[in-house]
Amino acid sequence: MQKPLRINTDQIIKILLLSSGTILALFLWQGHIGFSLRDEGFLWYGAQRVMLGEVPVRDFMSYDPGRYYWSATFMSLWGDNGIVALRAAVAIFQAIGLFIGLVLLARNSAKLSLTWMLLVESTLLVWMFPSHKLFDITLSIMLVGVLAFLIESPSIYRYFLAGMVVGLVAVFGRNHGVYGVLGGFGVMGYLAVRRESNAGLMEAFASWVVGVVIGYLPMLVLIAVVPDFTAAFWESILFVFEIKTVGLPIPVPWPWLVPFGKVTLVEALRAVLVGSFFIAIVAYSVLGIAWAVRQRIKNNHVSPVFVASAFMALPYVHCAFARADVAHLAQGVFPFLIGVFTLLASQHGKIRWFAGVLLCSASLLVMLTRYPGWQCYLSHRCIEVDVGMDKLKIDQRTANDLALLNKLAERFAPSGRSFIAAPFWPGAYAALERKSPMWEIYPLIPRSQAFQLAEIERIKVANSGFAIILDLTLDGREDLYFRNTHPMIEQYIRDNFEPLSGYTENPTYQIYISKMIPQ
Repeated sequence: MQKPLRINTDQIIKILLLSSGTILALFLWQGHIGFSLRDEGFLWYGAQRVMLGEVPVRDFMSYDPGRYYWSATFMSLWGDNGIVALRAAVAIFQAIGLFIGLVLLARNSAKLSLTWMLLVESTLLVWMFPSHKLFDITLSIMLVGVLAFLIESPSIYRYFLAGMVVGLVAVFGRNHGVYGVLGGFGVMGYLAVRRESNAGLMEAFASWVVGVVIGYLPMLVLIAVVPDFTAAFWESILFVFEIKTVGLPIPVPWPWLVPFGKVTLVEALRAVLVGSFFIAIVAYSVLGIAWAVRQRIKNNHVSPVFVASAFMALPYVHCAFARADVAHLAQGVFPFLIGVFTLLASQHGKIRWFAGVLLCSASLLVMLTRYPGWQCYLSHRCIEVDVGMDKLKIDQRTANDLALLNKLAERFAPSGRSFIAAPFWPGAYAALERKSPMWEIYPLIPRSQAFQLAEIERIKVANSGFAIILDLTLDGREDLYFRNTHPMIEQYIRDNFEPLSGYTENPTYQIYISKMIPQ
């Protein structure tokens, strides 16, 4: 592989304009299209509550705090707590990730070609989905970038910087921090191969550790200063060990499991490609590390970006397989994509272009139809509705759900009174700008009796006007119905609220009103 190309300031500016301009165009296209009361609503609610002074993890169920403070900072500057403002804040973070990815790949090209960079950009961009997970995707690119920077010219300063990025990444997502630590250990082991002496190894490692601590300082400050945050933080960690998983696993969609004959040709091809990507990221990580280490032993030069991507691809296999759907595949695929394009940059023109176009086409086929803008364009069935203070074009079902929530709130929870929406609608609280009466705004996992009793006490204090329970489950699992994951809370609602009919014909929507409200 050729050594990294030194790109000048003008070229960096061009890449910055290309990446930021593309993200802006994408935002203008679909920043006002689509909405999910589920996962996107989960992030939106947290950003709103941080704007009001609440603390993630302590005051409400959340990801790690970094993404909320990032979002809330921009939303506060704009004076807007709406979903579009949140998407704009996330898009800025996305632009950073795309910029880093393009710079990494531009430096591994023999010469900069606008056409090739557009192909690379299109491939990376189409995998940047869903919008509420763009933080996670950008974090993976950052880790590849800083490790490539370290490998290119190891020094105490670069070890420190690599550690600092790992620590900062962990503020946004502890799982990414763990991935960064694992990838960092792998790279440090790689750099130790054929080292003439062990002198400086401990100093380099110590510098990396100090960097991790410095990068993680925002969390350490929260732990040290914010009352009750430490207990909530440790409880969130212990809960992962208690349930022995970081997500709700589903079977891997291997390509040989595609039900040919029962789906259309396009659907079958798309399913085969999805399964093939799951295989590819595993194969790339294992073979890439083995090949890079072998070349290191032979004292042959290997692209730092390739080495960094290979060592980061392996930890991110866990991210993709934690819940083996396309959304999680997208979060784990970027080290693989960066590594493959690094390999292609060293190939002859025809091979490079054939493989590049093939990878881009496969990516578009898998991902493009999942974009809300594309879905609305094809269906012509999206309707414009008010979501908070913004106007969005969304599907009819979500529009009906929002209309139902607004109608119930106007009648049974006026003047900012709280309500209960469980287990799938954390975005309901954000859309109506209400505080959830429960800490667990997305109650999908079975909880202990002690936890449920604490939630019931919060519900009592909140004096909710109504409750809407979706009698649905994930993945067809009987044990994940709300009545089975939170039986004590459901019984409390049945005992203290009265069933209400006439507001929806959907039998899975169980609506109750407080017995304190005159009918």
